[in-house]
This record gives sequence, structure tokens and C-alpha cells, in this order.
Amino acid sequence: MHEAISLSSTAVRHRYLEVDGVRLFYREAGRSGLPPLLLLHGFPSSSHQFRHLLPLLAEHFHVYAPDFPGFGFTQVPVERGYVYSFARIAETLAAFTSELGLQRYALYLFDYGAPIGLHLALLQPQRITGLISQNGNAYEEGLSEAWAPVRAYWSDPSVANRKAIRDALLSAEATGWQYLTGVSDPELIAPEAIMLDYTLLEWPGVKDIQLDLILDYANNIKQYPAFQAWLRRSDFPVLVIWGRNDPFFLPAGAEAFARDVPHAVIELLETGHFALETHCDYIAARIRAVLGQQLLEGGQ
Repeated sequence: MHEAISLSSTAVRHRYLEVDGVRLFYREAGRSGLPPLLLLHGFPSSSHQFRHLLPLLAEHFHVYAPDFPGFGFTQVPVERGYVYSFARIAETLAAFTSELGLQRYALYLFDYGAPIGLHLALLQPQRITGLISQNGNAYEEGLSEAWAPVRAYWSDPSVANRKAIRDALLSAEATGWQYLTGVSDPELIAPEAIMLDYTLLEWPGVKDIQLDLILDYANNIKQYPAFQAWLRRSDFPVLVIWGRNDPFFLPAGAEAFARDVPHAVIELLETGHFALETHCDYIAARIRAVLGQQLLEGGQ
């Protein structure tokens, strides 16, 4: 007879939920009754990027990290006819939060997770209890010169420009470059993180989905005034924590939050785009310090 094994309170579960015609994969940690926190990943990653952060937050938050449609292990049936845009993914996540019964929750925004999360906040403005932006841009001054070829694609989405973006951003070399640029100690970057991201990009149809989303990103910039207006109305804790050496999103993008959210805590870290790969423990501690107590005192 075997003894029952008691799982740690920080154990991470890997689940699927049928919602909005999509089989959405997500990671979950923390017990019911703790303040909910939704972690939104970036390009070209998935909820896997939060693998180390989830257990560090699970004693203080009930944490959910979904894979967006078109990313990771989320499955979208062809017959669903899904239209891949940032606003549409936000609608799927709104259905996800409603299905989970999340009436109130905080948001962690990273990279693509920023426009998706801000679209979501516009859909459910009264539900948001706190905000973390980790290299999650919402200001034009945050966009670096690395966006130049993407802007050319926005201006002329020709076959030639689409191929140029595929070659520039959707290769194995480009995936590694995103992880390693601006990192002082490359030995801190787990090679399997890079390998998994690129392997999932290679799944049938995924690169075309990504090219559609890169084209649609121009619509996020048009929404910046609406996102910023929502930020100005925020009365919850806000942490902006940024890898200062990010090749895509400049420190000016982090500092710009102060215009609309004077109470925001803004920190720049000596690392690159995927700051969780090098500074996970520190970021977790800052989330607990800036958001944790206020959310616990205020309830869900």
C-alpha cells in the first residue's frame, strides 16, 4: 500500500480548457482564495517562459499562465476559422477568465502580452486589480530602431516584405538573438527555452500566423491613446520592471508609464528582453512587494 503524496503548495498544474472554440492550454499554481494573477507571455514564446516564476508567486497569488491561440500548446481547430489579431486573442482570454470565474485579477504583461492584456483590460476594466509590465510596451518612444523592417512590412505587406520578416524574425538564429542580446552572462539562458520556442514556431502553419500578427501589431500602436487613457484611470498598484538592454523595447518605454501612472514603481534591470531568464527571483520579489500586500488587504 502506497502512502498518499502531498503536493507542495507551489506545485504547477498543466491544464486545458475548452473556451471560445479553442482548446486553451494553461499553467496554474497557488490555491483558491489567493488574489488571482494572469501572466501573459510574449513572442515567440509561451507560458513556458513563466516556468520558474509560477512557483515563486504561488504562495501569494493564484496564478494562471495561458498559451495564446497560435502559440505553445493551445490548439485551434481549422474549422474554427480563427482570425489571428491581438484584439481577437484578447476576446478569447476574456472568455477564458470568465470561464474560470475570475471576477477580479491582476495582469503581468510581457512583449505581445502587453497589447493583448491592454485590449483585455479595455474589455474588462473593472476586473483589473494590479499591473506588472515587464518589457511590455504601451508608448511609441519605447519602440527601437529594430522595428524598422517591421514598419516597412506595415507600410507594404508585399510578398517580398513578408518573406523578409519571415527570414529576419522567424529563424532559429533570430530566436536565439532575442534571448541573448543584452545579457551579460549567457550561461544563465537555458538553451531548451530557445529550442522549444523555435520548435513550436516550426509547427505547420504557425509562421504564417506569426506573420499575420506582426502585420496586425500596427493596430496596437493606433490603440496606444486608449491604452494610456485606461492607465490614467488606474487606482491599483503598478510595477514596471524592464530589461534595459532589450533590442526591441527601449527604457524610454518603461519611463513613459510615469506620465500616466505617477504612482507606478519603475525599475530598469541590467539584462535583455527575456528578463525572467536572468532575474526571475528578483522580479518575483518585487511583484510580491509592490502588489502582494495591497491585493491581500483589498481582497479579490
